[in-house]
Amino acid sequence: MKWKSLKQKTWFKILTNRYIIVLLVFLVWMLFFDTNSWLTHHKLDQEISEIKSNINYYKSEIEKDKKTLQSLRDSVEIERFARENYFMKRKNEDVFIIKYEDSLN
Repeated sequence: MKWKSLKQKTWFKILTNRYIIVLLVFLVWMLFFDTNSWLTHHKLDQEISEIKSNINYYKSEIEKDKKTLQSLRDSVEIERFARENYFMKRKNEDVFIIKYEDSLN
């Protein structure tokens, strides 16, 4: 008796319609299993946004490096840069490197 009463329901009639079943199978296939599925596109969109953010980061780094190179055209600036970053020194000069406990390097 339950089967007959279930067959009488409108939602059951709609869901058991062969066109609706085919449509649902097609949608599930296209969303999850196809090589061009929504999941694949979602992952690719995430990668694209990550790459775009990397592009912006590297462009800003290039601008910083261009400014540094422009400032290093002077020999005094080259010497200052070498002393600060590579701990170079002049003849007859001592260099003391002080590291603090809370410093990162």
